[in-house]
Amino acid sequence: MKVMALNNLRKFRVLFKYPNSRALLGSFRHINDIHQQNKKYNDESKNNGSGHGRSKLWTTGLPIATATAITAYLIYNHKDAIIPNVSAFTTPPLSGRRKQYNFLADVVHACAPSVVYIEIKDMRQFDYYTGKPVTASNGSGFIIDSNGLILTNAHVVINKPHTMVQVRLNDGRTFPGVVEDIDQTSDLATVRIQCKDLPVMTLGQSSTLRSGEWVVALGSPLALSNTVTAGVVSSTQRASQELGLKNRDINYIQTDAAITFGNSGGPLVNLDGEAIGVNSMKVTAGISFAIPIDYVKLFLKRAEERRKEGVSRMDYPAKRYMGITMLTLTPDILFELKNRTQNVPSDLTHGVLVWKVIIGSPAHTGGLYPGDIVTQINEKEIKNSSDVYEALAAKTKSLDITIFRGLKKMTVKIVPEDP
Repeated sequence: MKVMALNNLRKFRVLFKYPNSRALLGSFRHINDIHQQNKKYNDESKNNGSGHGRSKLWTTGLPIATATAITAYLIYNHKDAIIPNVSAFTTPPLSGRRKQYNFLADVVHACAPSVVYIEIKDMRQFDYYTGKPVTASNGSGFIIDSNGLILTNAHVVINKPHTMVQVRLNDGRTFPGVVEDIDQTSDLATVRIQCKDLPVMTLGQSSTLRSGEWVVALGSPLALSNTVTAGVVSSTQRASQELGLKNRDINYIQTDAAITFGNSGGPLVNLDGEAIGVNSMKVTAGISFAIPIDYVKLFLKRAEERRKEGVSRMDYPAKRYMGITMLTLTPDILFELKNRTQNVPSDLTHGVLVWKVIIGSPAHTGGLYPGDIVTQINEKEIKNSSDVYEALAAKTKSLDITIFRGLKKMTVKIVPEDP
């Protein structure tokens, strides 16, 4: 009898594998009802003095534990009929989603052929192994005329003595370039190469641009050609005065699309595949600026009028060459930098951020590095980029430049090159 009870208990354990079974709960309720009836029967028997103290289940030779075990055994052996089958979740097919949702890839496919890589070759230094001129700096541009006219930033192609411009197309072909038009105020320039039937970038309208729109920046950051970054427009009307850029009546496009060294001059493109800006500068991660394409159209219109008047090339004033690109640190930009990084002195109130240093330039030789903050030149405070240009225009042969490199204050000496 004990062996049978143990076997029944082992089978009873199976019940706990299916605690939510409705059949199991029903069986327990049925057995409980019988138990309550037996208890009532026993009580009545005692009260009547009949002496029958056994329940109906015991009378029939079926104790409660055995009945429960038998019920569990039946449920276990017929669980397929009692417990419903649960089918596994099937993942819906995802084929076709790449073609449907990769809208950025569609933009790049349409626009990349018209983006070019621009190298500035130093004609005084030659590579030891190839004998070719070394690259002094690099930038980007894009084709706006099928007959070889390329738009880029002015700082990419001018004020670099003893150099030549070399343009590499998307298909790998390389051509020497000639600078045709310069507007240093807006930092725009055009370069001409001798090639025809080139793919042309469509120019859009920056006046219709809205904050939050998706944009794609194309170019050659760090000499890595055909590089793509994407982001949204943070602001469509960032005034040049807010950036500390004097004598510029431009409302820049601010975007969080990464614009790194070498992206300068490349296009900022909307989802229609139209250039709505020219990548110009980066302050820090998530804060970059582009020249609106509507301003570029005015620059191109003035250049066309000049050519109709018979002037073959726009001259620009030559300056002493130091070899940096820079950005004025306005109070807003300083506040943003101090919040983003701990490497800016808390008491710093003015200065110019060195954004890029041309390799082999006087600034590079003198020890300036990207990220340095210029606060004084020859003991004169520097509050904006115009102060740096004034120092370059002075007759002083060398410049003693006070900088902050992180939290460390130091002085470097630079001898600019004459034009």
